[in-house]
Amino acid sequence: MAKTLAALLLALAAAGVQAAPFADNPIVYFLITDRFSNGNPDNDHGYGRQREKTQATDVGTFHGGDLKGITDKLKAGWFTQLGVNALWITAPYEQIHGWVVGGDKAFKHYAYHGYYALDYTKLDANMGTPEELREMVDTAHAQGIRVLFDVVMNHPGYLDIQTADELKIPVLWPKARAEATLANYHAFIDYNSDRFKDWWGRPWVRAGLPGYVDGGSDDLTKQLAYLPDFRTESREFVKLPKFLREKPGTKAVDLPDTTVRGYLVRWLSDWVREYGIDGFRCDTVKHVEPAAWKELKVAATAALAEWKALHPQQKIDDAPFWMTGEFWGHGPERGAVDEAGGFDAMINFEFQGDAANDPSRLDALFARYAKLQAGHAAQMLNYLSSHDTSLFPRRRLIDGANALLLAPGGVQVFYGDETARMPGPAPSGDTQQATRSDMNWDSVDEAVLAHWRKLGSFRAAHVALARGEHERLAAAPYVFARVDRAAGDAVVVALGVKAGARLPVGRVFAEGETLHDAYSGATLAVKDGAVIAPADAAAVLLERR
Repeated sequence: MAKTLAALLLALAAAGVQAAPFADNPIVYFLITDRFSNGNPDNDHGYGRQREKTQATDVGTFHGGDLKGITDKLKAGWFTQLGVNALWITAPYEQIHGWVVGGDKAFKHYAYHGYYALDYTKLDANMGTPEELREMVDTAHAQGIRVLFDVVMNHPGYLDIQTADELKIPVLWPKARAEATLANYHAFIDYNSDRFKDWWGRPWVRAGLPGYVDGGSDDLTKQLAYLPDFRTESREFVKLPKFLREKPGTKAVDLPDTTVRGYLVRWLSDWVREYGIDGFRCDTVKHVEPAAWKELKVAATAALAEWKALHPQQKIDDAPFWMTGEFWGHGPERGAVDEAGGFDAMINFEFQGDAANDPSRLDALFARYAKLQAGHAAQMLNYLSSHDTSLFPRRRLIDGANALLLAPGGVQVFYGDETARMPGPAPSGDTQQATRSDMNWDSVDEAVLAHWRKLGSFRAAHVALARGEHERLAAAPYVFARVDRAAGDAVVVALGVKAGARLPVGRVFAEGETLHDAYSGATLAVKDGAVIAPADAAAVLLERR
């Protein structure tokens, strides 16, 4: 059975080995909370949200996954068996209550993905309660697993008909809630009304509405998908928008001498201060000025230090706040925006294509990434599948695991890649919805899962895979070494092995040394500079015991 992360840390400590800092070897599991696991069916219909009758039209509704579901899977050891040391969850704060038109008028699109914020100070009712969030974070921390929130500073959500009605923003024509359909939705909203000022208002967002500033044409001022664009660059001090000041249950209050950016930074860092959130994955980085991201990083770092000082029994360690970002098209190299924005690592958009297109180029990819990462913290977060791009080919998830979990840098596992979760419906105008199907708990591919668990646990134990020097030792079968001299960590890996194959270990392991194969559990001895594979295997993972 694969070691749990907690057991691994204890074993390392007993052996006198210092576990590598999280930032050096992040293994981040990204899940869309609503699509992962339904731990509390009582919260499935927050704000009166309903599901649709067919699979195709139900693609954009809330499906029931929640924080309690994540906690249940933590307690079951799902993440520790994968070697995961961080959970990235979709933004759990309150989203718009109703739906907007999705795709080419194909489906009712709710904010199940967390990108249509309404109130940054409250949990969304479909996600759960503050007590359930606290339990989830504490349970993760007890297993050595950090919790990362997906956060958005570029935009709030649209003003949907239900939310406008509930918050008494008088921009709707009569019978809007009762009669609006996908075909006629926008006909029930008076887009010429000056009462849109009762929503976020001109000082807060660019919105192309009466009395507002229009969105610009550059990355920093444009309205993505017609979403209202926060004026995070403005130096004007603002008060709370009318709707938020009057919104029942909000924790938002007027802050003295505070800009739009200042409010957002305060609201987001308060989640860190209250619950001990360990990091952020920042959405749409290129559409917010780097200074805003840096301000968020500074505030969140201070907030986490405060929380750790007050909760010494609940913290994992004293590591600082960690931040990664989605800058569309960003590659594995470190860039000026990364430094200016305070990002520890950036999502690597190149990896998915490199890993999928040509497995024969795997060694060249490993060698290139190893040179970029040699000897320092992970600067890239590699992924196979994404909610914003596509799912890696389901028939090749064994090969995909080899590429991802053995690559230098950091790792982002997308929920269901380890179980061969199949894509869902791909509606007209928004085919990426297919990547966000429900987790396939009832149809797990056990062979794929076993492979991912073995490689993930091996990676968690060896910082050399993330930042070590890379050397190819043989081409067929493919054998490579990864050595991190600073940590004294070394591994040799072989892929696609046949029984009796000679697997050279180069200068990594000494003649006569007894090694452990973390894939099969076998003990193998080095003779004439190699070990002999005892059986056919997808991989051989050699390490010292």
